[in-house]
Amino acid sequence: MSDPVVASKAPMPVDVEAGKDYFWCSCGKSKRQPYCDGSHVGSTFAPMKWTASETKRVFFCCCKQTADQPLCDGSHNKL
Repeated sequence: MSDPVVASKAPMPVDVEAGKDYFWCSCGKSKRQPYCDGSHVGSTFAPMKWTASETKRVFFCCCKQTADQPLCDGSHNKL
């Protein structure tokens, strides 16, 4: 498996709605970060479905190095 592209070294704040599904880009190639736009097609990557448990602001990982996919865990600070 190849490494994902670092789309950004900063997380993306997103206001999410409880019960709504979000499809996080895991490859880093999407032009619609942090969401999947299909750029992974033909690779070993696939979007990750994440469902918001509550309405609030979350920070989606854009460096693609997080251990807490799809949310930022601060891994971008080590890049």
